[in-house]
Amino acid sequence: MASADDVKRNREEARRLMSTVDDATANRLLEGALDLHVHSGPSTMPRQLDHMQAAEEAVAAGMRGLLFKDHHYSVAPFIPLMDRVLGRPDFRMYSGLVLNNSTGGLDPFVVDAQLKMGAKLIWMPTAQAANHIRSAHRKVRLASNVKLKDSPLLTVVDASGNILDEVKQILDMIAEFDAILSSGHLHVWEIWRLFDEARARGVKRLLINHPMYGLHFTYDDIRDLANLGALVEQSAGLYVDSRFNTFSPQELKEHIEAAGVAHSSIGSDLGQVDNPTPVEGMRQAIKLCLALGFSEADVRTMVADNPAKLVGLSD
Repeated sequence: MASADDVKRNREEARRLMSTVDDATANRLLEGALDLHVHSGPSTMPRQLDHMQAAEEAVAAGMRGLLFKDHHYSVAPFIPLMDRVLGRPDFRMYSGLVLNNSTGGLDPFVVDAQLKMGAKLIWMPTAQAANHIRSAHRKVRLASNVKLKDSPLLTVVDASGNILDEVKQILDMIAEFDAILSSGHLHVWEIWRLFDEARARGVKRLLINHPMYGLHFTYDDIRDLANLGALVEQSAGLYVDSRFNTFSPQELKEHIEAAGVAHSSIGSDLGQVDNPTPVEGMRQAIKLCLALGFSEADVRTMVADNPAKLVGLSD
């Protein structure tokens, strides 16, 4: 975990670099972008805007779509209602299910119902993953304003390191619906086992969220999993002018280059109070990438083309 001094230096350097890129360029690249990591509300955690407000802000910026994520419930059943209220058929909204204990855990029956209600993405456990709880025991950033019941530690493997039977059933469902599988907050060793099993069972859409934050990835892990077909998403909130800043701008460049632009995407991972909004976080990430030497074509690949491909808009 970055120290307070590190965070201060990182944010100052990010602000300095972002100031070298004009707003017009960033806004132009934001048009048509998709943010597949939005933490709007309602939630058990403090949020600065609700799902409709996040969608309205994205529409105003000319974005193409959002994917809403909450650690403790699925927004997927509400998407048709939100589509009707928003009244913008050209703007796409998605959600899915995080397999924490608070949503049923590794339960194929819950996954089956959610996929049939339109869930686009199934995340493996996050806040209640064994790796997350062990890694964050000294400082938990997923702080809720509601005290949740202590949760058993979730893992996708048995005592011998084999993928659990119920997880195999879930992977079969993801393959059947051509949904997206996210590695959640599992340990990288679990992710390797999970993705090997998923690919063998026909899962085509693989996503890794913030691999260098809490998941114990190496650069070789990022490169090799990207080469096997996983999309590697970097969370803007970990690099931009955010209270969640953990990494320097140079580290953002290294993390993207480990996977390669062709296998990378950027999601805001924002919506919390006292942070940039998801749209502003994406705008800052675009500026930061340009200042780090990525071309406009590179940035568009990461914020528009690759996310669109993952959700099937370019199939």
